[in-house]
Amino acid sequence: MPNRKKSPPPAACPPPRGTLIAIGGHEDKSLPSKANPADEYAPNAILRRFVAELRGKGPVLVVPVASEEPTEAAKPYVEVFGALGVKRVEVFDVRERGQGQDEAALQLLNEASGILFTGGDQLRLTALLGGTAWLRRLKERYTHEAIVVAGTSAGAAAMSTPMIYQGRDNQGMLKDEIHVTTGLELMHEVAIDTHFVARGRIIRMAQIIATNPGCVGLGLEEDTGVVVTDGRELEVIGSGVATVVDGHAATASTIHLIEPGEPFSIRDLRVSILSCGQRYTLGVQEDLHK
Repeated sequence: MPNRKKSPPPAACPPPRGTLIAIGGHEDKSLPSKANPADEYAPNAILRRFVAELRGKGPVLVVPVASEEPTEAAKPYVEVFGALGVKRVEVFDVRERGQGQDEAALQLLNEASGILFTGGDQLRLTALLGGTAWLRRLKERYTHEAIVVAGTSAGAAAMSTPMIYQGRDNQGMLKDEIHVTTGLELMHEVAIDTHFVARGRIIRMAQIIATNPGCVGLGLEEDTGVVVTDGRELEVIGSGVATVVDGHAATASTIHLIEPGEPFSIRDLRVSILSCGQRYTLGVQEDLHK
């Protein structure tokens, strides 16, 4: 038989060099005051942390694609980043999927030292950017370069897979009241939910974990975020709390036994409530991003 070369093993996905900042929405966007810049509870503390994490002299790119009113969504970020000393702030206003293949948009992304996704509708965000050359390039840069990628509200929820969409507040106890799909995939096996305490979303997160037990749920309160380094090391920032819901050791679930519209059960979830300065290592599978 002729000699055949063996196919090389698939390359392991390295820990990302970039920094991810997921924000629970309604972060303080007030313009800088005389507050102590080291005060982690001071006004605009989260956005100041974003600026502090920037490396290089490239612009900050605000991406309001999740919003149906992108100009209005981007405006406060342009103002506060300028006031915080960012010399160049650009806006990537996406209305059609074709814009995600545009060479000028790719060039702007290549120059950026930081990217921030605003709030709105996470399904709109992924429908317009999912599978585009722009998103592929963002993931390449996040993996191999020391850029900062942040998202708030819908922009945070879209960062990971599975991505939660639909489902009203204070719901989720009945099977199929909420849905998940593929997010931007900057993280894998992590489900991010926002406005978590203010909108009573712990039950819907429990259903996400019941239907995706290999995942970790990350619930972010308003004006609260996590800084993620090495793809799995979390530091909580802001004025509220982050809730981590881990179902890896859950002992029983009825989600596979019941019909849609019936209440579900799940036992022995592990829940951690973390405030500013607390750290947490995500204990999920090795390849958290692609």
